[in-house]
Amino acid sequence: MKNLSLILLSFALVSASCEKEKIVSENDLPATGKNYITTHFPDQKIAQAIKEFDDLKKTYKVYLDNGVKLEFNRSGEIRKIEGNSKLPDSVIPSQILTYVTDNYPAEYIKKWELDDNRQEVELSNGLDLEFDRNGNFLRIDD
Repeated sequence: MKNLSLILLSFALVSASCEKEKIVSENDLPATGKNYITTHFPDQKIAQAIKEFDDLKKTYKVYLDNGVKLEFNRSGEIRKIEGNSKLPDSVIPSQILTYVTDNYPAEYIKKWELDDNRQEVELSNGLDLEFDRNGNFLRIDD
């Protein structure tokens, strides 16, 4: 009986982990995420939204018509933005934007990412810059 319980539990865990991604409608996105999109990308439509489950974390990946990809946490807070062209200044923390403008005036930011302890941006020339959580420059990331 004990072995049967273990087999059933294993089967349940495997089947639950099989559905890691699910396409969702715009209405299924957290309100905070939807508001972020309408505030910073008012002229863009959502091309696709995906709810992703990974290691007990739920995230939302949103693809806009202009090719920008956004990633939100389960609460709808932005964690990552990447595009092929210049990101709107409004999505970049002001201290980071000032640093890039002052030190790399010919470049623009095409990717921004936030994790637990740092922020990272990728410039149009491919250079990755790392900042602390408060936006203070740390280093050029190889």
